[in-house]
Amino acid sequence: MQTFRLSLRLQCSAVFGGIFLMLTLCVVAFGQQAAGTIKGQVSDEFGGVIVGASVVTVDASGAKKTATTNGEGNFAINGLAPAKYTVQVTAPGFATYENTGIDLTSTRSQQLNVTLKVTIEQQKVTVTPEGTGVNVEPENNLGAIVLRGPDLESLPDDPDDLAAALQALAGPAAGPNGGQIYIDGFSGGRLPPLASIREIRINSNPYSAEYDRPGFGRIEILTKPGTDRFRGQASFSFNNQALNSRNPFAPTRAPYMVRNYGGNLSGPITKKKASFFFDFEKRDINDDAVVNATILDSNLNIVPFAQTVATPNRRTTFSPRIDYQLNAKNTLVGRYEYEHSRGIGGVGGYNLDSRRYNTFSTQQTARLTETAIINKRTVNETRFQFNHQTSGDDANNSIPTISVQDAFTGGGSQIGLSSNIQNRWEGTNITSLSLGSHSIKFGGRLRDVRITSISPQNFGGTWTFAGSRRTGNPNALTSIQVYQITLQGLQQGKTAGQIRALGGGTTQFTIATGNPKTTVGQWDFGGFVQDDWKYRPNLTLSFGLRYENQDNIRSELNFAPRFGFAWAPGSSPQKPSKTTLRGGFGVFYDRVGENLTLTANRLNGINQQQFIVTDPTILNSFPNVPSIATLMQFATPVTIYQLEKDIRAPYTMQAAISIERALPHNFTTSVTYSHARSLHLLRARAINAPLPGTFNPLAPGSGVRPLGTNNYFEYDSTGRFDQNQLIVTLVSRLSRNISFNINYALAKAKSDTDGSGSFAANPYDFSDEFGRASNDVRHRFTLFGTFRAPWNISFNPMIVVSSGSPFNITIGRDLNGDTLFTERPAFASDLSKPGVVVTKFGAFDPNPTAGEVIIPRNYGQGPGALISNLRVSRTFGFGGERRTTAQSQRQGNRGGGGGSRGGLGGLGGGGGGGPRGGGGGGARGGGGGAGGGFGGGNESAKRYNITVSVNFQNILNHVNLRPPVGNLSSAFFGTSTASAGGFGGFGGGGRGGGAGPYNRLIDLQIRFTF
Repeated sequence: MQTFRLSLRLQCSAVFGGIFLMLTLCVVAFGQQAAGTIKGQVSDEFGGVIVGASVVTVDASGAKKTATTNGEGNFAINGLAPAKYTVQVTAPGFATYENTGIDLTSTRSQQLNVTLKVTIEQQKVTVTPEGTGVNVEPENNLGAIVLRGPDLESLPDDPDDLAAALQALAGPAAGPNGGQIYIDGFSGGRLPPLASIREIRINSNPYSAEYDRPGFGRIEILTKPGTDRFRGQASFSFNNQALNSRNPFAPTRAPYMVRNYGGNLSGPITKKKASFFFDFEKRDINDDAVVNATILDSNLNIVPFAQTVATPNRRTTFSPRIDYQLNAKNTLVGRYEYEHSRGIGGVGGYNLDSRRYNTFSTQQTARLTETAIINKRTVNETRFQFNHQTSGDDANNSIPTISVQDAFTGGGSQIGLSSNIQNRWEGTNITSLSLGSHSIKFGGRLRDVRITSISPQNFGGTWTFAGSRRTGNPNALTSIQVYQITLQGLQQGKTAGQIRALGGGTTQFTIATGNPKTTVGQWDFGGFVQDDWKYRPNLTLSFGLRYENQDNIRSELNFAPRFGFAWAPGSSPQKPSKTTLRGGFGVFYDRVGENLTLTANRLNGINQQQFIVTDPTILNSFPNVPSIATLMQFATPVTIYQLEKDIRAPYTMQAAISIERALPHNFTTSVTYSHARSLHLLRARAINAPLPGTFNPLAPGSGVRPLGTNNYFEYDSTGRFDQNQLIVTLVSRLSRNISFNINYALAKAKSDTDGSGSFAANPYDFSDEFGRASNDVRHRFTLFGTFRAPWNISFNPMIVVSSGSPFNITIGRDLNGDTLFTERPAFASDLSKPGVVVTKFGAFDPNPTAGEVIIPRNYGQGPGALISNLRVSRTFGFGGERRTTAQSQRQGNRGGGGGSRGGLGGLGGGGGGGPRGGGGGGARGGGGGAGGGFGGGNESAKRYNITVSVNFQNILNHVNLRPPVGNLSSAFFGTSTASAGGFGGFGGGGRGGGAGPYNRLIDLQIRFTF
């Protein structure tokens, strides 16, 4: 199944050996420099580059050298003798930065990225001696990952792959629900093209009261603002099946092609007042889905079935942005985003080609950010976002679905002509105050969503075949055997009773009817106040309080206190500390999503009626679909979904302690331990299941139900979650040519629910549910970096190695009458007992009796993952030197632009002008960043640049498998039937089915920038 049949150990050795070789070559190539260099980028605290800042180096004798930051905020001071230097950075409107310990005695180059703070009051900031050293600012925790400039080259261009890569880098977030992605300070919205991203911050400031979820796992994306001069780029990337290895589960190498067209243009609108940035991207993918199933052939024999099905999809996006300086104290940033996609869905995995359907989506987003400098102590920012999304599916509901559990699903798609219209808006206002040693921030966010959904799903009905037993025989039949016996019996003219005596017959029939239209509305509010108190120069204390509330539930007292500290012991102006201790505690509330209320409004027994039929009298009509009138005649129970009356908002309590240390040669390291406990987590319950001991699996419909005959599925908040993590980070910028980030996490997580769609094995007893959480990945290692070689060649590796996630092992039969198939087997104490199943995961008894020990939830262990990506690029420059004089690029006193909190304009990300203007940094030719401007991180001072790159995904062609099938009634039990996502399951997908990133994939790209 693999092109390279290496063990995981050998493959890891090959990867790390290659990285070590590149490090060695780069060190040899660039270590012999006659004089030292201090280079870097100057930006404000919100990520915007600062143009025209003065950078001064002073040696022990008092000799000075001076440089001025260019239009990208970059500077370089060359010809420095081996010595220790003090670096001062000044810019109008900002506090003076001073670093007293830049050491060039052991290295010839230092990369110094400086962050200046706005001078709301006159102040001076002195940092530790190391350019990459530690400090006590809350947002500068070394466990955070900051990607800008050439670091962005490690990431894939494809939006789906990019999202998965960022989730992999963020790692498992504290709590059960994963992290959040913010784009220019806004929640939700589409991921922008990588070429339009200026900076990405991951896991920053974990206990800030400004955010509802912990910083561990939070991803903040800052987009590029407009520039003072016309700049732009155009790119084209290509891939087809000839460049890739075959998907190991595909029977053949199917046709596959990717063509991505993209570009952006930025420049001034009105000098010193306004600038724009426009990006465009079109993605054409002729993909294919892989069907891997077990079916019956024309002679009703059980046979494996593999097929590739063409699933083309198209996506077009564009986004204009305008940065406008209203006056000396007010800036405005406006951004509009449009995305349209269409494709094929419903096929792949167990789903046969007959279930395919057409899908489309159109999303439009408008964002406005206004920043006002009220006085020398106060800044106010107002943000507004409106998102309108229309999506739909087009399929035929006339053919019923046949679902043979964990074998195949055929027949019709049962999607129908469906549509979903969502209108979401979000308003935020935040005020920042500087009061002596206190930095105070307070504000609030109000969000609202309105959804109109038309869904005739399952209006044509679904026949389900699950595992079964023959009368008087304890040995279980697989679901495909049950289906085979049923068709053979019908072909031979046997009666329904004879077929069931042999173990055949359908297990369930489900169908919905009624009004396909459902609506829901929901708002939520979050307000906060935070004080970062610099109690001493080496000690910062952070106190915060956040309040959350929403409608559709009764949960009023959602107060979330936050506390954090950062202490540099022994630090003094004469001898700054190289060690920082950080810690904190916080309570973080989550929301009860509007999707649960939408489901409860739809399937309330009045708007729509869903029937789950287990009565053999009706089931024996297979394959003829019974009418709704027939179901009503037999008084078939209706299945009703509802929210528990006292449902509460889930919340997580998290505490963490970390130690950060600045090491020689521009190395920094941090070790963090965190503990998280979540309560009131969501789960689903069958609250009207037959009482324990009253249901006979051989007599469907038996049992005593406490609430009448209907099925009631209720969402409640009785779940819990516990997690411990140890995270070790090593960051280095050895020189301007070598930088990397290494992260290792050891984690353990347990819970008794895996989310709102998670049903317990026993609806009346949750004591056996507390086991491994679905996101319990014990070990995770990531590495990414930038290595520049001669001739403008850049290597950007990204490696993710992780142990496997757990999976649940179930019997595949309904033993308690709740119409679900969630029951787990018992540990087999007697291997000679009839029906015992012996597997590589243990010996299980699928017919447990009283006194036997039921196996824990998520008892199975899935396979690990190894992802190794590498981008190799070279930039060719021509057309004369670029103009970089800072004075020629100023547009005014303050520029617009997106800051890390969503584009703080004058205090933010440097858009329309001035000392905060000059255009955002970033890779892929994005006007600067640590990589030095256009050219994707490879330096070129030329006016025009062409960058050619080759992007290898899964370069070792390691097959990363999904967790095995856990249904004991499936012929696939214990085996993986598909590849995992592009990053081993972190963040999901990637480019989808056939070629995808699951096997080795090679993208070719050419990019022109000016």
